[in-house]
Amino acid sequence: MSQKGHKRRLRPKHKILAVMSALALGGGAVVIVEQGAFAGQDSRAPVTATIDCPDVGDKLENVPDQARGEVDANLAKLDTQVADAYQKLSSGQAQGKALLGGLKQQRDKTITNLSDALGKAGQKPAGLQGLSACVMKEAAAADPADEPALANGADAAAKQGAPQQQQQQQQQQQQQAKGGPARSDFVAIGTVKPNVRKPAARGGASTGSFAVQCGRNENGHFNPDNVIVAPGVSNGAHHMHDYVGNKTTDAFSTNNSLAQSGTTCTNGDQSAYYWPVLRLRDGKAEKDAKAPGGGQDANIGTILKPKQVTIEFKGSPVSKVAAMPRFMRIITGDAKALTNGNANANASWSCTGFENRQLKDKYPVCPKGSDVVRTFNFQSCWDGKNIDSANHRTHVAFADANGNCKKGFKAIPQLVQRIVYSVPPGSRFAVDSFPEQLHKPVTDHGDFINVMSNGLMAGAVRCINDGRACR
Repeated sequence: MSQKGHKRRLRPKHKILAVMSALALGGGAVVIVEQGAFAGQDSRAPVTATIDCPDVGDKLENVPDQARGEVDANLAKLDTQVADAYQKLSSGQAQGKALLGGLKQQRDKTITNLSDALGKAGQKPAGLQGLSACVMKEAAAADPADEPALANGADAAAKQGAPQQQQQQQQQQQQQAKGGPARSDFVAIGTVKPNVRKPAARGGASTGSFAVQCGRNENGHFNPDNVIVAPGVSNGAHHMHDYVGNKTTDAFSTNNSLAQSGTTCTNGDQSAYYWPVLRLRDGKAEKDAKAPGGGQDANIGTILKPKQVTIEFKGSPVSKVAAMPRFMRIITGDAKALTNGNANANASWSCTGFENRQLKDKYPVCPKGSDVVRTFNFQSCWDGKNIDSANHRTHVAFADANGNCKKGFKAIPQLVQRIVYSVPPGSRFAVDSFPEQLHKPVTDHGDFINVMSNGLMAGAVRCINDGRACR
């Protein structure tokens, strides 16, 4: 196993455990068990390999409009190449240098096409070709004991003489389960110290709020697209999204189609609000068990329907807020935070009754009578010019610890989404993710396209600036 290009030597005891793990996986040595691999874990906690590739899209800060379609298509192709490589790794079809070498060749070609598209538009950047090489990365893996439903289901199928195809499907689900979440990805919320700090309001603050009632996705609006990051590409997210608000949002949506769509919001807000689904790791086959974004991308188990979804826009503790422009796009968090690092991560997990304790890189284990909560606090500062940016980040920013926007940015209504789930006691759950991100809690993220009419947005701004709570 290599990590960041450096080989690690296993002591004799570790080698035995690694061989046992390889045999258990039918020779596809994806998971190794290494004693003391992660601080604070069980000494025999399993470790899995995933693929860590530089995020090309995050490096792009200026993409001319005439090149955007081709650039977005190539960025989506890079994601697909990594997902396919991870599938080969996790199934034992390919390993090590051969796998990474083949992936580099694919990425070389795709990055070249992307660079050429930018060059034709007069904006060819330097250094992109150096982003084609990927490495193996270790992360905590799910212990087989963490997936009793899957294991028992496979055993039962074998005993009852189930068709070979069904047994293979069960085995595939078991293999995918090794990708996470791990025991170490969970922590009892009661052991977490209060850590939420909010800046005090100062003179000139905008202390009001504007709430939008859009339901809990009773319409069953799901797809694995992401029209912000991968417009025009089906399964651009490689994980399933829950949608509320705009009824037609998918990979092929345009500003015009969004503006003509119906909405689930009671006040006529046509905005698109979406986030990755949460699933029980119960071994049951969801409707998307054989579909892209679902089982084909290692996202398995029963999709949990939110118990409550709260959408609210809040003010600034130091100033009035300005209206957001229609069709502004904002992404909060990083779907690739496991491999990208935490620079753009913005996950917030908690439990009802404990929301002064927020977790960034752990799932909460809630006490009896308490529900799991995901909170998305979106960026609240805007550059005053752009509704989007090439990397979908630089046109907006977070306020600093005191609530101030950086120079050149102005305060806008801050979108805060709070999603509550009733999780059966003792159940494991996981957020949908890109396959190679292993369902880690730090990869949680939210997406928003503002399609409020100018009049509705103006009303929201008045409420917030006047210190009123409007619904």
